[in-house]
Amino acid sequence: MRVLLLGGTSEIGLAILSALDLAPDTEVVLAGRDVPRMEVAAKTLPCRLVSVVRYDATDLASHQAFADSVCAGGVPDLVIAATGVLIPQPSVEADVSLAAAMIEANFTGHVTTLLALGAPMKARGSGTIVVLSSVAAVRPRKFNSVYGAAKAGLDAFARGYADSLHGTGVRVVLVRPGFVTGRMTAGMMPAPLATTPEKVGVAVASALRKPASGLDPAVWVPAPLAGLAAVMRIVPRPIWRRLDR
Repeated sequence: MRVLLLGGTSEIGLAILSALDLAPDTEVVLAGRDVPRMEVAAKTLPCRLVSVVRYDATDLASHQAFADSVCAGGVPDLVIAATGVLIPQPSVEADVSLAAAMIEANFTGHVTTLLALGAPMKARGSGTIVVLSSVAAVRPRKFNSVYGAAKAGLDAFARGYADSLHGTGVRVVLVRPGFVTGRMTAGMMPAPLATTPEKVGVAVASALRKPASGLDPAVWVPAPLAGLAAVMRIVPRPIWRRLDR
């Protein structure tokens, strides 16, 4: 089995790998910008074959070559798309280049990379792609409109791509965590139904162990978040505008 983690230092991505209880002979490829940190993370994995490769989600022009290079060593059986950044709204409003970088890292880069990786998986007729969306995709809020918009775009792409791959043997598993306490959200006040990278990892691993249904439901973490999201969709806009969380 060959596993590719996009976002090789992602706490959630590494937690998924840990929860999967991968066999020692599983080949894992960690892809990201911080090679030294990925090399440290590689030592925590139980697999004997772990390699690290440089990958920049915002370098859109490099993604086809990156995918070709990865697949030259064997088309991945599992791709975990965990790349992402969270930049505070005041910062992206003060410097719009930061807004562009966050959109590319959280949305555009996923689209170009997953299309490039999905094609050889489709040609082979098997594989699984895990896409980490967010509850923020359900209805972006005033204090994170750029981040929410990027996640909403990624969520829509994942659902549409899953439909386009239906019947090819390639499965797309969409994951919608709530507020995840960790490095990315350090210093922020946890939102209701907050979770941890470890709990997200366990939930994703559980979903991956289930047979593909042809219509895999989104994985909400924690599960009650699905009900909260349903309520979020129908809150009148004047009330929604007054919410601070």
